[in-house]
Amino acid sequence: MFAWWGRAVYRWRWLVLGIAAGVLVIGASWGGGVFGDLISGGFDDPASASSRAHREITAQLGRQDVDVLALYSSDSLTQDQPAFRDAVTAVATELSGRPEVSSVVGAHTPNLPGRFTSSDGHATYLAIQLRDGDENSKLDDLAALRDDLAADGLHTEIGGLIPFLDDANTRINDDITKAELISLPILLVLLVFIFRGLVAAVTPLFVGVLAVLGAFIAVRLIAQVTDVSVFAVNIITMLGLGMAIDYALFVVSRFREELAAGHGPAEAVARTLSTAGRTVLVSGLTVALALASLLIFPMDFLKSMAWGGMAAVLVAMLAALTALPALLAVLGPKVNALRVPQPLLFRARPAGEGGWARIARSVMNRPVLYALGVTAVLVLVATPFLRAQFGGFDERVLPAGTESRTVTERIAAEFPGGSAAPISVLVLGPGADTMLARIQAVDNVPSAMIAAQKGDATLITASYPGEPADASARDVVQAIRDLPVPDGAQVLVGGRTAADLDQLDSIGGRLPWMLGMVALSTFLLLFLAFGSIVLPLKAIVMNVVSIGASFGVVVWIFQDGHLSEWLGFTVTGFLEPGNMVLMLAVLFGLATDYEVFLLSRVREEWDATGDNTQAVASGLQRTGGIITAAALLLMVVLGGFATGGTTTIKVLGVGMVVAVAIDAALVRAVLVPATMRLLGRWNWWAPGPLRLVYRRYGLKEA
Repeated sequence: MFAWWGRAVYRWRWLVLGIAAGVLVIGASWGGGVFGDLISGGFDDPASASSRAHREITAQLGRQDVDVLALYSSDSLTQDQPAFRDAVTAVATELSGRPEVSSVVGAHTPNLPGRFTSSDGHATYLAIQLRDGDENSKLDDLAALRDDLAADGLHTEIGGLIPFLDDANTRINDDITKAELISLPILLVLLVFIFRGLVAAVTPLFVGVLAVLGAFIAVRLIAQVTDVSVFAVNIITMLGLGMAIDYALFVVSRFREELAAGHGPAEAVARTLSTAGRTVLVSGLTVALALASLLIFPMDFLKSMAWGGMAAVLVAMLAALTALPALLAVLGPKVNALRVPQPLLFRARPAGEGGWARIARSVMNRPVLYALGVTAVLVLVATPFLRAQFGGFDERVLPAGTESRTVTERIAAEFPGGSAAPISVLVLGPGADTMLARIQAVDNVPSAMIAAQKGDATLITASYPGEPADASARDVVQAIRDLPVPDGAQVLVGGRTAADLDQLDSIGGRLPWMLGMVALSTFLLLFLAFGSIVLPLKAIVMNVVSIGASFGVVVWIFQDGHLSEWLGFTVTGFLEPGNMVLMLAVLFGLATDYEVFLLSRVREEWDATGDNTQAVASGLQRTGGIITAAALLLMVVLGGFATGGTTTIKVLGVGMVVAVAIDAALVRAVLVPATMRLLGRWNWWAPGPLRLVYRRYGLKEA
């Protein structure tokens, strides 16, 4: 099958390149408009108790959400002085007449308690509700209102949910641009040295650009039928470029190897796709299925990451199996043009020579020592994950000093009630006063009041100390939910902190199903690729060990706060669960990716010799340099994201750089070969009926 495909690509190479050029043009023009079709947010479970509370509050009392908080302060004036009070009232009056604004509430509003006056009297704020619409339309309304929010003679700062989303989107776009500006020049230099030539070095970047722009097209099409979060762009750039370079490195290296063996371009393309092409197909499908497991979660954020990641990986895979071989067919021996010296680390050596041959012999001679030693190191590194704590994200994911973050922090510290995002408690039926008294008696509730009432529906808002995402705030939500409900009444608890608590429950309930889907899909694909049930099971165990070690490092850095000053983030004492689930899916796919690269060459040698030890040693020697190069290049791509300003992006970048380094240096280079040496012929065992399945349907190496 794969050799036939290689000959077909060679025969239709100009047509294939023409289609690729069309994808580039459409992706750069129409696909680039994907940003306008993406939504912000998407972190809540629509079926959760907090989401039901939000819908019921809106239905019974009208929308109660505060979209924008305008904070006004002065060092010399206090709120009760006319100059201060009149300036804020003028802004409120102006905003009330704007079509973008639904309501404005503040200290000027009659019959409200003094929660809008700071403890020292030098600050106040307006709570602004924008007109109905989705988050994108509210972002547009905020942009139209910004200039009118300033008060004469006062220091003005803008915060709240919509400004926070605006700041986060801006920062994320800046982070992506910064990551590309940092990584692309470094990638090009490394590729030149790894491939020993400028022409060969450009080919992976061609596949990378094709993968990213092609994924933009796919995601924009998906966004026409379902909500896709703006965060999908992050994973498209990260995985599209990273996996494209991985796949191109493997294909180009094999093509040049076939040319060096004396084959012409046509035969070299066919042989490349029948070996490396088959490996790329298995790897791409494995990574895509690992990402598909995120679709089991109800949050649009994780679903969007699944759509974006699958689009990037599958387009990269297709480009490596079509456009890249077509380009190599046209280049032929010219792929080796403009040569430069190659570093020793990546230099090809004859069989039995070089550093990787020495490593292979050493591992084969002492498999028990290497297996136990590496396992001990990985377990030790993974131990911090045993104390992992999880919580929702808030404005602290933005750099200190960001305006929307500053507003939230100041309102929490300087104003009675201490929270810009109070807990919402809807009481339907009798007993609202009784429920209010019970809420006021809950520990860590500084204040609670009736915020709205209509018929038998009453909305109570309760404050709490600290940040909305803190564990103490979630404890307050749980305590309120545990209160006895007045007879004949129904009580629903919502708000930002309640949504965080529900998100944790939702992810925790579906996580075992996600893990099962990833394990099953990985097992089936690796069985079809290698005809063994031992290797897939061992690969799953190796992946768990590798990911566990990287998660331990993430806890040590981001939860415990080590290196926080150097990396530039605010320590919250917990990790955002959606981020960790995303990392789990991506890293499982990447770990399997390197496993496939190694095992494909080992299987090729096993089929040729029938000697397990020789096959493992030869496979490690032949792929060690390529896997190291692929890991280094991917680390450069991911490392660009580690420099980002938002903690969300930084965690992904740092966590995945660490994971790739651990996986390539310890797991695939040492632990996997050592365990394969110990298992011997059992590596390739499968029950009789499954061997028949493999012979009939297996994705065999040519």
